[in-house]
Amino acid sequence: MDLILDFFSFKNPNVVIVSLGLIFLGLSSAIVGSFTFLRKNSLVGDAIAHAILPGIALAFMITQSKNPFYLMIGALISGWLAMISIDLISQKSKLKNDTAIGLVLSVFFGVGILLLTSIQHSGASNQAGLDSFLFGKAASMSIADIKAYSWVASILLLCVLVMYKEFKLLCFNSEFAQISGLPVKSLRIVLSSLTVLAIAIGIQSVGVVLMAALLITPSAAARAWTEKLSHMILFAGLAGALSGLTGAFISFSAPSMPTGPWIVVCLSLFALFSLFFAPKRGVLAKVAQQKKNKKKIITENLMKVFYHHFERTADLSMAENQIGSERKFKHSDLDLAIRIAQKEDLLIYIGSRLKMSQKGFVEAQRIVRLHRLWEMYLTQKMRLKADHIHPNAETIEHIISPEIEELLLKDLGYPEFDPHESPIPYPI
Repeated sequence: MDLILDFFSFKNPNVVIVSLGLIFLGLSSAIVGSFTFLRKNSLVGDAIAHAILPGIALAFMITQSKNPFYLMIGALISGWLAMISIDLISQKSKLKNDTAIGLVLSVFFGVGILLLTSIQHSGASNQAGLDSFLFGKAASMSIADIKAYSWVASILLLCVLVMYKEFKLLCFNSEFAQISGLPVKSLRIVLSSLTVLAIAIGIQSVGVVLMAALLITPSAAARAWTEKLSHMILFAGLAGALSGLTGAFISFSAPSMPTGPWIVVCLSLFALFSLFFAPKRGVLAKVAQQKKNKKKIITENLMKVFYHHFERTADLSMAENQIGSERKFKHSDLDLAIRIAQKEDLLIYIGSRLKMSQKGFVEAQRIVRLHRLWEMYLTQKMRLKADHIHPNAETIEHIISPEIEELLLKDLGYPEFDPHESPIPYPI
């Protein structure tokens, strides 16, 4: 508790500097990374992060200064050259995009390591700390760094805010954007420049090795929680900022702990939490939906059995031991389907026999009607043979919505019989 109070009181100037820097870095990287993630260019971010290293080294060798603005200019130029190289290799050769990314990443990173090694052996008195760009060292950030990164982060956020609609259209439908008259090439250049800048200001925090995580992980985690781009950007930005602050606190409470890797660990934990617990896209939500779908399918299959029995015998009821002879069910599935049908008032027990209620009869009619309408569609519109269509109809009948059913009826002309000459039941 003392550590928490000491840290969040922000009385320590170093805590303020590092915390502000990491919040700026996490926020800007996550917001720009959202567009990179949506454009499916995640690996490009990793390549740029590694390709920035030789630009930083050359900027230092030319200026003999660790001024963050000079280093950022070198990083921007190097990152841009990497992006141009990836595009040229992909367009002018037979190599695929992932191969081009791997080539550019390894070549630029190798050159960067050679230049850093050369600087370290040059005897320059002010070269100490350049190697921190490899693995990050957020605790070494100075007030000059914070000023530089805050200005760049502000520019990034302002550009995203001003060009939000254009970037959104570029990510989701670039062809429509081009037809609409938007300067797609220019927009791509601007977005690529923002990506390079976001990576450049994050390098000193987490290093080139982990920078792709700071760029992409918040967006991937936020995507699991929402379908709206604005909400996704907001969630990703908050995740990036909070992870930066959490990493700073962990490093403050345990000085031997590196800040950058802890930021990535926090982001990874958030991503894992999102992966499992997001309400619609999470693993648990999907498992629950699969169970719900299974219950729906076996219940509807059970009602079909009763309707087919009614068509042959004009009897709405069946003994429970008759059901297995009509259609194969797992014992556990049959028990579950009967319980669900009873709970939903589709089936009722009359003595030892199960009988369709009025509601159950209407539901059974609906399922059989969808099955036979789809068989008609496959034979009339898709020109499939009648003996090949049953398995497909068995699957599709469970997902046909009322809107699709109405379209089928109009397209088929309200048919009375299916391809097997069985009557198609309509509600009375």
